[in-house]
Amino acid sequence: MAGSLKEVRERIKSVQNTQQITKAMKMVSAAKLRRAQQAIQQMRPYADKLNQMLRNILSNLQGDADTSFGMVRPVEKACIVVVTSSRGLCGAFNTNVIKLAVRAIDEKYSRVRAAGNLTIVCVGKKGYDFFRRRYRDCNVVGDYVDLATDLSFDNVSTVARSLMAAFENKEFDAIEVAYGRFKNAATQFPELDQFLPVAKQKHEADSKAKANYIFEPDMASLLNYLVPSILQTQFHKYLLDTNASEHGARMTAMDKATENAEDLLRNLRISYNKARQESITKEILEIVGGAAALENG
Repeated sequence: MAGSLKEVRERIKSVQNTQQITKAMKMVSAAKLRRAQQAIQQMRPYADKLNQMLRNILSNLQGDADTSFGMVRPVEKACIVVVTSSRGLCGAFNTNVIKLAVRAIDEKYSRVRAAGNLTIVCVGKKGYDFFRRRYRDCNVVGDYVDLATDLSFDNVSTVARSLMAAFENKEFDAIEVAYGRFKNAATQFPELDQFLPVAKQKHEADSKAKANYIFEPDMASLLNYLVPSILQTQFHKYLLDTNASEHGARMTAMDKATENAEDLLRNLRISYNKARQESITKEILEIVGGAAALENG
């Protein structure tokens, strides 16, 4: 019985130590989440409006004023950018993003993969570790694994410009991004977005109205400057979304782990009290039995 009591005490101490760690991680994630949430909430309306404007412009271009970033080609070579975190303990967040990318690879780009023309660019260590082990027949690029350590626009833009240059040089015919879209602290969901070519705005069949843009100084010059800037902003949004989603998922996971630790502690304390009561009862019975034996003797 003494051994049993000691084991329960050790388990209680171990769970308490774990609970302290999960509480601390929850507090750290909550602090980081506030900053990350503010960043994406400020960026998203701006980026979404720019993206909508870009799609509208490309949908209404005529003649030779088109941009190379909107050119649709038969997909012979493709690139999937997978944006995950570099650390775990954030629930199913990374798994969900990876599953979405895997589904796109297996269903949409199976022919490209079979031809050996699929490139997987990983931002975040978790995604890189997964695809490096499981997709050895693909070109898995890990040059940007630690990109999330600096999410400044200038740093992120280097990756976006590299992808855009590869598309212009026809190294890729399509580039898609799998990332975690942030909704709130408790809700994040994976999303797959077409980065290049730029998806044109879909007009209703019966709609006769088209956006009428006035370009100054001229359409070609403005497009050469505007389109790359909008695409870099869009790529920056992917990483800010994923960063906020990571901290939200980790905060939720650590909060749940803390609650589970409390439930486990409650059950262990009950077990400890029961074992202790059994031990005391046994000792009392032994004393009473000994006293009775002495009286009878």
